[in-house]
Amino acid sequence: MRDRFNEQLTELNNNLIEMGALIEGAIAQATQALERQDVGVARAVIERDDLIDGKEKEIEGRCLKLLLRQQPVARDLGQVSTALKMITDMERIGDHASDISAICVEMAGQEYIMGLEPISRMAQVTISMVTQSIDAFISHDAELAKAVIARDAEVNALLVTVKKELVAVLVRDHAAHGEQIFDLLQVAKYYERIGDHAVNIAEWVIFAITGKHKDRQVF
Repeated sequence: MRDRFNEQLTELNNNLIEMGALIEGAIAQATQALERQDVGVARAVIERDDLIDGKEKEIEGRCLKLLLRQQPVARDLGQVSTALKMITDMERIGDHASDISAICVEMAGQEYIMGLEPISRMAQVTISMVTQSIDAFISHDAELAKAVIARDAEVNALLVTVKKELVAVLVRDHAAHGEQIFDLLQVAKYYERIGDHAVNIAEWVIFAITGKHKDRQVF
């Protein structure tokens, strides 16, 4: 019975890796669409969001079967319930990549009113955070999860940089580019939310390893 349970946990981890690859690819391609103003790539990200949703449902079903059929002990229960929490955040990350891509389609053909360096850096950091948070779960690495949480400050600082640059454009041009200012701010906010979801995943990884979620003892 225990051997079968371990096999199913391995399958669950493999499914999480697959979903992680899908969302990492979605963020990377959404960023490519933004930087290159590539409408085709942006639309491909939007269309493939269904794959991420489908993977979430597949993992959810696997988790529920483990809980109902195997009746795991406390620590195993923590691992399975963490996977259930993680996929909710992972699905939202896919949604945000799709949201960024939709804005890219709207801005197609427009000359950007600011350099994209801080937004591109937000993308790089958040992709790394997502990858590391999933790796931390698979490898049961609480220190890696804590490192993900620590990087959220960098994403927040970059968001402030983007806001300041857009305000400067707003003042200089007297709101002549108001729509694009709003669009770019939304893009930056979506990356910031992706970082927040990566932090959520990391916090649940720590729960799976230690039995504590933030300051609350769970088991």
